Amino acid sequence: MSTEKFFNNTEIAFALKSKKELQKAHFLFKTMASPTLVSVGSKIALTSLNIGLPVKGLIKKTIFSQFCGGETEKECLPVIYKLNEKGVSSIMDFSVEGKESEADFDAAAKKKVELVQFASEHDEIHIVAMKPTALGRFGLFQKVSEKAELTTNEQEEWNRIVARFDAICKATYKAKLRVLIDAEESWMQDAADDLVELMMERYNTERLTVYNTLQCYRWDRIDYMKQLHERAKGKGYLIGLKIVRGAYMEKERERAEEKGYPSPICATKEDTDTTFNTALSYILDHSKDFSVFVGTHNEASSYLAMELMAQKKMERNNNTVWFGQLYGMSDHISFNLAEQGYNTAKLIPFGPIKEVIPYLIRRAEENTSVAGQTGRELSLLNKEMKRRKA
Repeated sequence: MSTEKFFNNTEIAFALKSKKELQKAHFLFKTMASPTLVSVGSKIALTSLNIGLPVKGLIKKTIFSQFCGGETEKECLPVIYKLNEKGVSSIMDFSVEGKESEADFDAAAKKKVELVQFASEHDEIHIVAMKPTALGRFGLFQKVSEKAELTTNEQEEWNRIVARFDAICKATYKAKLRVLIDAEESWMQDAADDLVELMMERYNTERLTVYNTLQCYRWDRIDYMKQLHERAKGKGYLIGLKIVRGAYMEKERERAEEKGYPSPICATKEDTDTTFNTALSYILDHSKDFSVFVGTHNEASSYLAMELMAQKKMERNNNTVWFGQLYGMSDHISFNLAEQGYNTAKLIPFGPIKEVIPYLIRRAEENTSVAGQTGRELSLLNKEMKRRKA
């Protein structure tokens, strides 16, 4: 691959971190290298918060500050401004999960519309994010995905979910921003797909507003993408896709085994990589119909995207291609991409500490389980700490 390799540049990657911040990040990733410490620490943190022990300050200064921008939008602003100094945009994500009442769903939709307004007032934010099941019950998404007949009450409940989706996407469209809609588990994804396609049909005609998420650890997603392409051409709307490898692998395999159906997950990591790269190539081959958000912490896939863009003579800042990583991870990818002139964003989770703990635990577990992730972070932090001593 002819694209120059530059992700090893730790001076650019960690330009925003002080010596103390480098040391703190090193300590956290070293801790996350131990599955036992992550498991025990997660249980202690949850229990301590639930029984009211005074641990909030400790959590906020450590894992929370590593992976979250703050507890409120305004508290995130210093992070947003700092990232923007290095050419990195921010994606606001109110990361409160697990709600189940209609009042909670209405509140979540209202919060997302407020976030769109907040983003529209800050040039550093081009994109917002939302999760389908933040707006409605898991069980109803599953029932709709299974094409089961709904009761009158369930149909009314589903109509309210559609209305919440529409309110957020309409606000995003009016603000001339973009919204990334997360993926869900396979047994509720079909309902989410149908909803997102409806929003694309409404709000992706004149310009790109709505993105669906393609989880490439699912072996059926290439076929879905191609069928979506045909539907979009027939109805005359643009397609936005965030491509990721995926986030529910163990849960998916366990459920498939328990219920006796074929696992929707690719057999090997190599198969997942192939699916991701195939999706990326297909999208860039049809860039007049697609916009892509390359959501990856994988260096090889990032280099492939840059190589394909160069082959197709696409400008680095072409607005149909964005790269993104989670805040607190893979700074060597994000900041070096931005330095090279590519559209780059960090997903900035925020929310009350107690309610964001499930998100933080997932991040810690992900760093523990993803092969090489923590080791790569540690080696780059070590390299930068040594460079600064030189």
